[in-house]
Amino acid sequence: MPKAPAPGGADSPPAPPRLELTDITKRFGPLLANDRINLSGNRQSIHAVLGENGAGKSTLMNILFGLYQPDGGQIRIDGRRTTIASPRHALALGIGMVHQHFMQVPTLSVIENIVLGGRGSGVGRKRHGRRIAALAEQFGFDIDLDARIGQLPIGMQQRAEILKLLYHEAEILILDEPTSVLTPVEIDPFFDVLRNLRGAGKTVLLITHKMDEVMAVADRVTVLRHGRVMTSVTTAETTPAHLVELMVGRGIAPLPRRDDGRRGPAFLSLDRVSAVNDRGTPALQDVSLTVHQGEILAIAGVDGNGQSELAEVITGLRPLAGGAIAAGGRNLDGVSVAARRHEVGIGYIPEDRQRTGLVLTHSIAWNTVLRAFWRHPFARAGLLRPRRIRDHAIRLVDRFDVRLQSIDQEARVLSGGNQQKVIVARELDGRPRVLVVAQPTKGLDVGAIDFVQRHLLEERDRGAAILYISTELEHLLDVADRVGVLFRGRLVALMDRAEATSVRIGAAMAGLADAAEASAVTDGVP
Repeated sequence: MPKAPAPGGADSPPAPPRLELTDITKRFGPLLANDRINLSGNRQSIHAVLGENGAGKSTLMNILFGLYQPDGGQIRIDGRRTTIASPRHALALGIGMVHQHFMQVPTLSVIENIVLGGRGSGVGRKRHGRRIAALAEQFGFDIDLDARIGQLPIGMQQRAEILKLLYHEAEILILDEPTSVLTPVEIDPFFDVLRNLRGAGKTVLLITHKMDEVMAVADRVTVLRHGRVMTSVTTAETTPAHLVELMVGRGIAPLPRRDDGRRGPAFLSLDRVSAVNDRGTPALQDVSLTVHQGEILAIAGVDGNGQSELAEVITGLRPLAGGAIAAGGRNLDGVSVAARRHEVGIGYIPEDRQRTGLVLTHSIAWNTVLRAFWRHPFARAGLLRPRRIRDHAIRLVDRFDVRLQSIDQEARVLSGGNQQKVIVARELDGRPRVLVVAQPTKGLDVGAIDFVQRHLLEERDRGAAILYISTELEHLLDVADRVGVLFRGRLVALMDRAEATSVRIGAAMAGLADAAEASAVTDGVP
């Protein structure tokens, strides 16, 4: 339970910050990931940490959570110098972390997940339940504690993760990109959760790349670039534009908008398409849509509503259970993945860049020709031509501003943003007629997002038919010409960009009947 502050007179010395990081330094071989970083977190505060991919945010948080040991510097908790040996030790010190990918057992109940791993977790279920219920009521968490956690909406699963930290008496809570999994109608209630945590005296460290979130809930923000602190200020003292400039070293101009409705003829069409997921249950049900040349049709939806399966049936990675797909007038039934790419002209930027987008243990040069290494000019008479491959990779790396030490280094050492640039470079180099793009901005910083979005707009203007699948509504709306919404495998909404407000899209994403319901949930946020 939150502790009341100790009484003190006017002459009492001020309490030290709950958290102080002083000159924290961390190296990985020649890479200086954290360069003498100073950061403090006060009681009853929300402190945002911003930075490009590779700026050192994750390294710093992993040090604080006991996953890494610093090479230099000091950590103080409540004024006492400490060494954090492990995540279990961090939690004993009152430090907890909610990761982007939740650490939960889907088949266990909320209560069982919360007490899992703690002392006495196997006994006294009623006692645990009463205490957890009291915490849920105190912090305004309306959650079914007896439900299996895998059956709950993502937003409720996230609250269970936070509740677990509170149950284990965490006073410092690290939240890593917490809104990346939420629908628009879940974000404002989540902000209320953060404010309740602050009101209860907690110290919240918010890792995010979304400026509107920082300005909405954070009291203070620290910006990292190239492993160094660029600034640490109150949000009242700064602006989003200034923070972006500090993060990336330049301003970000608005993306060009096209409001004239120009588009070419229909090129990609899906007619009553159905598919099953890896568990053999329905994932897509009677989905019909058309994407025109020179158009970006954006598909919104919460993760797990059929988006991955939609991308895979179009690219040939998953078989159809029903319906038909055609591109350029050619029925794609029985057409292989390779033929869809090289004969039909379908490019694919996958959702998981590390598992399906790249071979992390291969060089960057080989990854740039991953889908065409056996073709001219990269092979002749069945023999690979490494020099041609390297020259090609150097050209792409230069054109797409991939920041690296060597074209021969393994892809795994690149930051997330630069890994995404390699994939974008490879897919766009083939000048695809259809481009399927899945979660292209997920986990990227503002500079990398701007880079990817501008290249997609260039492809659209060149005449490509682009299907853009994303859970990140803000970035989706920046480039969409039309917007559709998938909910439980069905296309439940399709609208022109001019009609596509966050309330309307959020209503469809949440399965609400209409925008009026969503407006009530979001308290009228446009």
